[in-house]
Amino acid sequence: MSQEINGIIVIDKPKDMTSHDVVAILRKRLKTKKIGHTGTLDPMATGVLPICIGRATKIVDFLLENVKGYHCEMCLGSATDTQDRWGVVTHQVADPNFQIDKESVVEVVESFIGEIDQVPPMYSALKINGAKLVDLARKGIVVEREARRRTIYKIENIVVRQHTIEFDVACSKGTYIRTLCHDIGLTLGCYGHMTELRRTMSDPFKLERAVPIDLIDLDMISTHLVSIEDALSFMEQIVLPDSIKYHKLIQNGVKIQLDSFKDEIQLKNAKKFYRIYVGLTFYGIAENTDKGLFMKKLL
Repeated sequence: MSQEINGIIVIDKPKDMTSHDVVAILRKRLKTKKIGHTGTLDPMATGVLPICIGRATKIVDFLLENVKGYHCEMCLGSATDTQDRWGVVTHQVADPNFQIDKESVVEVVESFIGEIDQVPPMYSALKINGAKLVDLARKGIVVEREARRRTIYKIENIVVRQHTIEFDVACSKGTYIRTLCHDIGLTLGCYGHMTELRRTMSDPFKLERAVPIDLIDLDMISTHLVSIEDALSFMEQIVLPDSIKYHKLIQNGVKIQLDSFKDEIQLKNAKKFYRIYVGLTFYGIAENTDKGLFMKKLL
């Protein structure tokens, strides 16, 4: 009988493969039903795609909330219906040899750093009234979408080559880099669309840790598997007294109120979630509420 797999594999997703395709391939290859990804990458995009396996599927929602990083390339001069080069051109500048100075481009790109409002693109998996926007778009139906507040933490390494711009961006979950490129083009007054996208980070996982999907099978999985504890290293930890009482209560799945330990633990910045230890043993995630700290996920 094969050993149960629990942990995270960071896949370097290839182009022309959906996130669902990656999950389906690994489900078959690793012979497991408990598997899921932590944030969709468009088929044309490449890079960091964390895949949770076994008990690690319990922490998908926590990983989804983290900062994402991308290396992006965009083209000025035209806009498309999908906001990337795989769509149909909808708007184009009259003069294909238009000039725009690099200083203006850099200034506009950097102006998007901070909180921004994004209107989700029609060609996206977002659902409105139960229907996927992309399905409506393919039928020629355009519906009104409300702008959503997103955060661009930083944009750096901006390179401008005539009508092409490259940059690295770190952003909050749910940010559409295609839409960012589209909006940059509109602000510059010359239209724009994304031409390449590579995810370089899905915190805490960086591209250096990503593995090509072809290298993952049952024999090699242990080499690349990240433990649940390591995957949650971005959370602050709380260590409870190493007593039999707390070991047993947590092992039995009892929801424990930890309010009496607040003062001695001194919670920093009143975070919402914490890693919980009894002595040196990692048990899971606790939630900080008005009534104290309660076990949220027993891992």
